Amino acid sequence: MKVSAIIPAFNEAERIAAVLAPLTSSPAVDEVIVVDDGSTDATSAEAERFGVRVVRLPENRGKAAAMAAGVEAARGDVLLFLDADLTGLTPSHIVAMVDAYRAGDADVVIGVFCDGRLGTDLSQRIAGFLSGQRVMSRAHWERARGAVEDTEFGIETALTRLAMKEGWRTKKVMLSGVSHIRKEEKRGFWLGFTDRMAMYWDVVRSFFRKL
Repeated sequence: MKVSAIIPAFNEAERIAAVLAPLTSSPAVDEVIVVDDGSTDATSAEAERFGVRVVRLPENRGKAAAMAAGVEAARGDVLLFLDADLTGLTPSHIVAMVDAYRAGDADVVIGVFCDGRLGTDLSQRIAGFLSGQRVMSRAHWERARGAVEDTEFGIETALTRLAMKEGWRTKKVMLSGVSHIRKEEKRGFWLGFTDRMAMYWDVVRSFFRKL
């Protein structure tokens, strides 16, 4: 079983090291791919500093398209997706997610934040299915391709709906101390708030898309 870690990233030069450092030191991962989704900062250069594979998209196409580009470039038969703005991630978290998948009793493993920041802990406790931290086979990703096209930030919702429809076995792994940087912290309150509303709209649209 070869595990390919895929990190979609847009303007995450200041934050992506906190994800790549534990990933590149983890024995559970065979390759790491960063998909630079049309960034205007030094995201690609920062990723290259860790010696990982970098796929550059010429323009910002959204999270779902970036994930798909990462899968296309990946060599592994098992896919580990991680957000590029995580904080508190350690190699042991990565091992826990991959080992949970290796156990063979789940088709999808979802990493859920806990014991980190109150706001992100609460949101994931309410809607853990929105977590971008997950492990799944390439075969299951291919089954989901039609359901996730053009979903952007609603991709996790689309994947969860398909899993429920087809009866995929799902397992959650608690990621103690892990959180992420909120959009308002990255871009300032108003721009971040606007981005957050756009993300929520993508999630809502994904609930009503035909699978």
